[in-house]
Amino acid sequence: MQIALNSSSCLYRCQARRLLQLQPFLLPCSTAFRFPTLRSLRCRAMASSPPSVQVRDIIDLTPKETQIFQKLLEVVRHFSLPTQLRVAGGWVRDKLLGKECYDIDIALDDMLGKEFCEKVNDYLSYTGEEKQGIGVIQCNPDQSKHLETARMRLFDEWIDFVNLRSEDYSENSRIPTMRFGTAEEDAYRRDLTINSLFYNINTSSVEDFTGRGIEDLKSGKIVTPLPPKDTFLDDPLRVLRAIRFGARFGFILDEDLKLAASCDDVRAAIADKISRERIGHEIDLMISGNEPVKAMACICDLLLFSVVFSLPPNVKPAISEDCDRLCVGYINAGWNLLQLVRSSTFNDEQRRLYLYAALFLPFRKTLYEGGKARKIPVVNHVIRNSLKLRASDADTVLSIHSAVEKFISLIPFIESSENMQISEAEWGIEILDLPVTSKLRILTGLLLREIKGFWRVALMVSTLLYPSDINHAEDISKNNIQLDKRRKVFEMIENAIVGLGLEEVWEVKPLVNGKDIMNVLQLKSGGPLVKDWQQKLVQWQLAHPSGTAEDCLDWMRQKRAKRS
Repeated sequence: MQIALNSSSCLYRCQARRLLQLQPFLLPCSTAFRFPTLRSLRCRAMASSPPSVQVRDIIDLTPKETQIFQKLLEVVRHFSLPTQLRVAGGWVRDKLLGKECYDIDIALDDMLGKEFCEKVNDYLSYTGEEKQGIGVIQCNPDQSKHLETARMRLFDEWIDFVNLRSEDYSENSRIPTMRFGTAEEDAYRRDLTINSLFYNINTSSVEDFTGRGIEDLKSGKIVTPLPPKDTFLDDPLRVLRAIRFGARFGFILDEDLKLAASCDDVRAAIADKISRERIGHEIDLMISGNEPVKAMACICDLLLFSVVFSLPPNVKPAISEDCDRLCVGYINAGWNLLQLVRSSTFNDEQRRLYLYAALFLPFRKTLYEGGKARKIPVVNHVIRNSLKLRASDADTVLSIHSAVEKFISLIPFIESSENMQISEAEWGIEILDLPVTSKLRILTGLLLREIKGFWRVALMVSTLLYPSDINHAEDISKNNIQLDKRRKVFEMIENAIVGLGLEEVWEVKPLVNGKDIMNVLQLKSGGPLVKDWQQKLVQWQLAHPSGTAEDCLDWMRQKRAKRS
């Protein structure tokens, strides 16, 4: 599936030259960024032909949905309102696909959401039922909330109410001028035809005002109601939403849509007109979704990778020219490896951060200069600044990358149990002189105490680099990555760690405390010496899992006596 180029590769070459002029969007590298060939400018991971989609002819309501809609109609009839009540967007799409959806958004054609909620409460009071609290979500363009939304609970479900609207955008802003609109105007101002459908509660019927929504749903196509470039320039966030829905449902992206999404103007608009929080939210939904690799591959193929995952200037070492494809290759390998291992290995949060760690593996040793000449990991910048995710997300991914390097140094010795030659400088500690089996337990235990509950995540990421790194995008595209061998390495090391009784070692409390150490050392206060002994005693405890507190202190006294 290739992007339509008016039967001429000349247009693509012109676009590539213009892309080279957009310096803020280019990935820093030692050589000029090499754009994909014409053949690769497509969402390779997306379906190459329209999928077969089963779309229902009617919407079957659940008992609770029937109760909710009936109550809303009673309000309309009681007050003799001319209001047409419509459920908008994703709920209609999902119900037609036979999927459950609990996100009910009611679109009103003649009043604001808050006004209608107040009518609902007046009716509940009239019938002797308990009034419900009304929440008002103020408009927030950075959060894609262009109109005030009212929210209330009915039959234990949250329902959103908003008026139908039409939007007019200024040239340099995502913030539209809003006015009441017709249902047709509202449908055309939506991001995609499959999201433009309404379910009219008054008539119990599906309404397709664009004339394409149901057709595109059946044919599995991602299409914009209006010309795609106009739609994207009005709200560039729609590019990422199109990619997300295409990946989620396995639908193909319309050829004109792809060409518009990768053009200079839209790429610039994504960078200039969308808040980083909104970009990060969309990426997070993709990563947490059912097809994260397809989404990342499409971002790469549409030349959006360096716009979405923007890097700071002057990174060292320089980024390779194919780093975007390499990032996609790593998350692809990581995703496939995860499917080979037990599906219950990770919870949702571990799975999410595992995929970020895999995606950003090519950046794990790349730094940039921050304030006061501090060297800061590029991954920290991407997660905190480019995506505006939680600081804890950045910290965890960095911890995973740090643990990966240590796991790689440990894996050969866990595999063979040979005498270990581990660099103390690499681990930042002085390792006790003990037998190899004890030393292995010490180092593994110390590593797991650092990474805690994410040790399996770090181990699985490590297997993407061991026994050999995946260091060429070409190798990845040829699937030359020996996934089954990497799965066996993961399972063998995991079983070895469990066999050593270390799987929750960070929960084990120290046998002796600082006060005990101070008594042996005959100190009146703590300090670096106490901290140093605490670290040594943790190692001793790891080497002697059956040891007692008195055994630990005896060893400490003997060790101290030898030094005296």
